[in-house]
Amino acid sequence: MHKINLIALCAIATGGLAGCLNNDLDRAAAGAAIGGAGAYAVGGSVATGVIVGTAAGALCDDAGLCRRY
Repeated sequence: MHKINLIALCAIATGGLAGCLNNDLDRAAAGAAIGGAGAYAVGGSVATGVIVGTAAGALCDDAGLCRRY
C-alpha cells in the first residue's frame, strides 16, 4: 500500500509542476527528478520514482493535466 501512495504522490507532484515546461522531454526530465527525489525522501524505491515521474511528466499534457495557455 505504501508503494501505491508513493506513486500517486509522485504523479501528482510531477503533473502539477510539469505544466510550466515547454515540451515532453523537458517535462519528462523534471518528472524523473521529482519522482526520484520524492521516492528517496520517503524511503521508497528511487528507480520506481524516476520511472513513474518520467512517465507522468511526459504524458501529463496528453492526459489534460498540465495545459499550456
